[in-house]
Amino acid sequence: MEYRGSRSIWGYCHNAEYNNRVNRQRQTLLYRLPVALISGGSRGIGFGIALQLAQAGFDIAINGLRAEEEITEAIAELKAFGGQVIYCRGNVASAEDRARMINEIKAHFGRLHILINNAGIAPKERKDILEASEESFAHLLATNLQGPYFLTQTAANWMIDQQRNSPDFKGCIVNVSSVSATVASVNRGEYCVAKAGLSMATQLFAARLGEFNIPVYEVRPGIIRTDMTAGVTGKYDKLIAEGLTVQKRWGEANDVGKAVVALALNYFPYSTGQVIMVDGGLTIPRL
Repeated sequence: MEYRGSRSIWGYCHNAEYNNRVNRQRQTLLYRLPVALISGGSRGIGFGIALQLAQAGFDIAINGLRAEEEITEAIAELKAFGGQVIYCRGNVASAEDRARMINEIKAHFGRLHILINNAGIAPKERKDILEASEESFAHLLATNLQGPYFLTQTAANWMIDQQRNSPDFKGCIVNVSSVSATVASVNRGEYCVAKAGLSMATQLFAARLGEFNIPVYEVRPGIIRTDMTAGVTGKYDKLIAEGLTVQKRWGEANDVGKAVVALALNYFPYSTGQVIMVDGGLTIPRL
């Protein structure tokens, strides 16, 4: 699934005839570019992933909760790479919204090659697991686990249909989880449980989709600088300086994006179901 050179013909034009030929080739390529859907793709890690995929030559569908007029700058930044970009507003926790997202992509692009399950929320309040509410648990799991699980189901069935209609079709699914899938935080247990569940969902869908040669991966970020971590910047600045991570810096959204692009470009064709750590060495066991 090598797409990096897909825009190589968009060079300098020396005359009208050449220019017209290049424009025709460009339109053909635009139709054939692979399409990636990134849930939660309008900000934070999701936007970092979308930027890297757009730069690598993908058409992009991003999903989020905000009104489209609130993310015009983000859309313009993605479009600057030359591909098509659409915004599919919706809540991944809603079955109706998930169906509408997929239908919008079908209507606009007619194809979907890559699904990135990135959308996620933190607990409204960090509470000890001896005090946290069922409401908080249910709310968080609906977005962080149930939503991506059933979005994957829908997207996977469409990918299988596309493959039946076009044997050359290549699909890929990436779940963005967290080191919290295995590192316990007793003041946000629901978040850890959701990420651990998403990790198992990766293995389940990898096993089920193996016969269709549709790989499913998990990317597991560590401490990434986003709006979700803005409130604990001071805490983690200190911990990182004291050696919490082997690489003494914050992770950035584009660190995650680069890992996702490598998977989307099929650089790991024999690694379905596996975890790619993007944590600066945080989880390396050390004495």
